[in-house]
Amino acid sequence: MDPTYSAEADEFRARIRTFLDENLPTGWVGIGALPHDDVKSFADGWRQKLAANSLLAPSWPTEYGGGGLSELEQVILAEEFQKAGAPTGGGNDAFSIQMVGNTILHWGTDEQRAHFLPRIVSGEDTWCQGYSEPDAGSDLANLGLRAVLDGDEWVLNGQKIWTSAGQYADWIFVLCRTDTDAPKHRGISFILCPVDQPGVEVRPIQMLSGDYDFNETFFTDARTHKDNVVGEINGGWAVAMTLLGYERGEAAATQPLVFRTEWDKLAALAKENGANKDPNVRDRLASTFIEVEIMRYLGMGTLTRFLKGAQPGPSESAFKLYWSEYHKRVTELAVDVMGADAMVSHSAAKSSFGPDLVGAPNDATSWLGAFYNARAGTIYAGTSQVQRNILGEMVLGLPKEPKAPK
Repeated sequence: MDPTYSAEADEFRARIRTFLDENLPTGWVGIGALPHDDVKSFADGWRQKLAANSLLAPSWPTEYGGGGLSELEQVILAEEFQKAGAPTGGGNDAFSIQMVGNTILHWGTDEQRAHFLPRIVSGEDTWCQGYSEPDAGSDLANLGLRAVLDGDEWVLNGQKIWTSAGQYADWIFVLCRTDTDAPKHRGISFILCPVDQPGVEVRPIQMLSGDYDFNETFFTDARTHKDNVVGEINGGWAVAMTLLGYERGEAAATQPLVFRTEWDKLAALAKENGANKDPNVRDRLASTFIEVEIMRYLGMGTLTRFLKGAQPGPSESAFKLYWSEYHKRVTELAVDVMGADAMVSHSAAKSSFGPDLVGAPNDATSWLGAFYNARAGTIYAGTSQVQRNILGEMVLGLPKEPKAPK
């Protein structure tokens, strides 16, 4: 079944298509077709156009620089941008808008909303995420970054790692331990901290591809104002779970579309090189097609809940678990479809997260990168094992996994 749209919705869709036609470059086929060195400069200029047309943070109230769009309009916007292969924001906006911006809208004070949200839209503030630590990855509650109140400021000491795009950010939202005597899921606070200060050091981590998508971040007597706590002091775990819900749930609008586009590319490649004549390949193509269509319906279910006013929660783990495990299987199939061609690759994928960008070449130069990145998809934003525990315990109500003695 397919969702039906009202005449008003169709009019809005036409407006978005007109915007894309008038503002994308002539001959545009998707951001994946741009040379690697041109992607950032295009995205920066495109972000300015989106902000000027109130399309950068479409769900936010207009008083904060958002678009004030309805839930259905946001879905249509995401669909049309994805079909066109046009980004919906800049490089750090997944953290700035989707994560911390939405979290401030949900948990923040009126003063925090009025101060931070317009600065996010304008680009004056750029954000990154400070969750994982060397000893707190899947077990996030094991974090050790300390925050101690000193007069009107919090003083932070400790380390974060895998800080995506941290080298481009001037603010970081961090989970800190503010009560060392409380149980580990308590005594944690969600704090906003400026990066541009002597007490914060961001060290890029070079990947095998040669890129620097991740960083390790060190805090040595770093300071931030006492009012930069989002939610309650020592109540940061609930705030963190809300943010993870936004991270895992909002992708339901666009990811099924881009995964289907990726599958269509794979089917075309199999037809082009004759791999589709192999009955085993045909069987796997059929299986992954069924899976990507199921993903679309899972996404519709998530969107339906959001349209009815539901907030992101633990059930969004189902979608994250599904797409990340699916992507491993379909990229393994891609390597088999390429055969000997998969042994030679001249460049990596242009996206380190999820499928490759729309418009990327349909050959080994991007498929092998997608194959490697698919393995990381079952780790970042919560490992598959953790997602299964969340679904079992918090959605299905199953007994908690037995813990080893201390």
